[in-house]
Amino acid sequence: MENPKLSVIIPALNEEKLLPYLLESIKNQENIDLEIIVADNNSEDKTREIAKSFGAKVVEGGLPAKARNNGAKAAKGEILLFLDADVVLPAPDFLEKCVAEFGEKKFDMATCAIVPLSENAIDKLFHQVANFYIQKMKPLLTHAPGFCIFIKKELHESIGGFDEEVKLAEDHDYADRASKNGSFGFLESYPILVSVRRFEKDGRLNIATKYVLCEAHMILKGPIKSDIFKYRFGYKE
Repeated sequence: MENPKLSVIIPALNEEKLLPYLLESIKNQENIDLEIIVADNNSEDKTREIAKSFGAKVVEGGLPAKARNNGAKAAKGEILLFLDADVVLPAPDFLEKCVAEFGEKKFDMATCAIVPLSENAIDKLFHQVANFYIQKMKPLLTHAPGFCIFIKKELHESIGGFDEEVKLAEDHDYADRASKNGSFGFLESYPILVSVRRFEKDGRLNIATKYVLCEAHMILKGPIKSDIFKYRFGYKE
């Protein structure tokens, strides 16, 4: 495919367990021309083999900011969609409807509401609060979670992509810079389904506390360019 409408870019590190679910949900999408690019950070498992088995192009990755930038450099679509390896598209017409809404509303960048892949009431409440906060904070500080960002490639390139010096919340820094150069909005067609594995691994209270401190840092001091929050990319059993 020479000129797909959409380029789906997925950073990955040791994602053989969950990546197939995402790739299967992408494979099942209807009425949309797309390419899949997996930016792999030297995985030690079968991540690359799995990606290739689904027809994805594999490029060299790194930490999320670098991986997304590398994926974008290889992308041919006019719209980029950044996803994380542990999300799942909720329906076969997810991309068709989201891309149509993106165009109809003349967005240059957009994100979706988030719904956890969990029946835990605390997880559901946490994500409901996050959805509310992200929308209400838009006038002060634009947020878009890196696991679901639609953006025109020309806007991505015009702002220099993700800042690879930012250690945590590079996605929100990216969204805030992009929103100053193009229109940003929330897609209502569908939410995106997200894993709660980080909550389960690091603890819900620890994650909530880290997010609050991270947000305060961004508002008061700007982007986080030191490793004070000890963020680690990728998963190992």
